[in-house]
Amino acid sequence: MNSHDDQQLRSLLKRSLPPVDNVEPRRDLWPDMLRRIHARGHRAVRFDLLDWILAGLVAASVLAFPALIPGILYHL
Repeated sequence: MNSHDDQQLRSLLKRSLPPVDNVEPRRDLWPDMLRRIHARGHRAVRFDLLDWILAGLVAASVLAFPALIPGILYHL
């Protein structure tokens, strides 16, 4: 790319992306976050059916193909 292409690209980007005026939130979000956390309470972790199915598939895969263990551990 030459300088003319750079200038053209720069002008296109400036036209397509207007400047952001206000980047701060309108209000403090932390009290709402605390309210949501406390509304849930401190429940134990819940597992859905899909979670149990995936755990079973991983366990079956490890039993059927023990060579997969290093790969699975690498991705954890």
